Amino acid sequence: MRKFCVAGPVVAADHYHIPPLDRVNLDELLGLVRDKTYFVVHAPRQTGKTSALLALRDLLNAGGDYRCVYADFEVGQAAREDTARAMRAMLGELARRARVTLGDDTPDRLRGAALETEGPDGALTDVLFRWARADPRPLVVLIDEIDTLIGDTLLSVLRQLRAGYDQRPAGFPHSVILCGVRDVRDYRIHSTAQDTLVLGGSAFNIKSESLRLGDFTEAETRALLAQHTAETGQAFSASAAAAVWTRTAGQPWLVNALCREACFKSEVGRNRSRAIAEGDVLDAQERLILRRDTHIDDLARRLREDRVRRVIEPILAGAGEQAWSEEDIAYLRDLGLIAQDPGGAPHIANPIYAEVVPRHLNAAVQAGLPHERAWYVGADGALDVEGLIADFQTFFREHSEHWVQRFEQYREAGPQLLLQAHLQRVVNGGGVIEREYALGRGRTDLLIRWPQGGRARKFVVECKLRRRGLERTIAEGLAQTRGYLDRCGAESGHLIVFDRSPERTWEEKIFRRDPAADGAPITVWGM
Repeated sequence: MRKFCVAGPVVAADHYHIPPLDRVNLDELLGLVRDKTYFVVHAPRQTGKTSALLALRDLLNAGGDYRCVYADFEVGQAAREDTARAMRAMLGELARRARVTLGDDTPDRLRGAALETEGPDGALTDVLFRWARADPRPLVVLIDEIDTLIGDTLLSVLRQLRAGYDQRPAGFPHSVILCGVRDVRDYRIHSTAQDTLVLGGSAFNIKSESLRLGDFTEAETRALLAQHTAETGQAFSASAAAAVWTRTAGQPWLVNALCREACFKSEVGRNRSRAIAEGDVLDAQERLILRRDTHIDDLARRLREDRVRRVIEPILAGAGEQAWSEEDIAYLRDLGLIAQDPGGAPHIANPIYAEVVPRHLNAAVQAGLPHERAWYVGADGALDVEGLIADFQTFFREHSEHWVQRFEQYREAGPQLLLQAHLQRVVNGGGVIEREYALGRGRTDLLIRWPQGGRARKFVVECKLRRRGLERTIAEGLAQTRGYLDRCGAESGHLIVFDRSPERTWEEKIFRRDPAADGAPITVWGM
């Protein structure tokens, strides 16, 4: 039985999959190879890059016009900047792949002498030169995980490829594809040997193109789900299929991991006589987030980087000011952490990542908060959202200055993160919080889903920064909250206005306004 693929390249016999070469512009790829170009394919982790490279390798070899070898240069990462040790590992990887893929032991015979005579900074050039000349068929080399290499090791590989470029195709590879998370131009390589920063574009200025492998389209996402239905007879309800698409925005690992969790890891989901429902997908999402698989953990780890913080913090805070550069945006887009709207404004790439980011940032704070959940939940199972926010208002007045400092790099978004930590500790194990961020509009939208009596009750909590007059801020916030209420079908809403001005007293900042008798059921809270 085939399953959803969550680790490694897809294997057609084992995995539901979209044919890898259907996800790329194959005519463009083959044209670049025919034109003897050296180019880059990049995409976020676990998007399908390796599967696409292996499929391209097999296609080129099947045609008989080329010799094509794929090699994973991550084997050199452990050596860090010990270039000699790393080069031995990478040439060994190249030799093994040539032997297995082509039955060619030429690189194996050449590598020892090349390392001895040319040293680590010339051995790759020498092996590729002699290997290209050993057979009249053009040699194509696909190098995966190039950006896992570190410092002088990465510089050595890039410069050796550049050194032999003018001898192609008879005396060097006809075409080389470098594959990684980022484009070569975005590499900031610190050379310990030279004690300087070297830009990837200058170390590898022979690159002609940079191609990005995208996420699944909605049609591809649904096609993947349809393969499971065709093979097992288990359907996805219309709302479940829609949830898979909207929660993941087509990120390939998330699509596969979410469906694997819902269809194979859940006891309920393994019952093939019932369709996968939207609730199954949301439950699977929560388990994925809590389990923090490597994909999720790697994403969370990036949040401590300054260039990531410069983009993510204003998104979380809904701030209008930003201090990021175009390079910061490109870096986060390459990581797959953000996407951009038609106007160029960044947003967190999908709702699952939008959950992961604040939970990771407020995890330590949440653990330190008192966990008194019982009184927020009534005997009938109802969640007292009003009491929960009132309690936070008191806590925020008394302790916010101390607790916001705990967010370290993300202090500007501290009040919103502290509120989310307060809500999350209560909702965990019972309901779900969904988040939306509105960059430049000074707001964060939270939707609490709380199960009670066989149905999900919904409550909106909107956080807004006071940046102008109070009444104008409240008027804007009420309009936004009403719109969110209508869109989500929630029964009531709470607008929280955070006032960060040091000039105003707590007596001015703290207030509560109950819903108007003839208005929407929205309570306004000042903090």
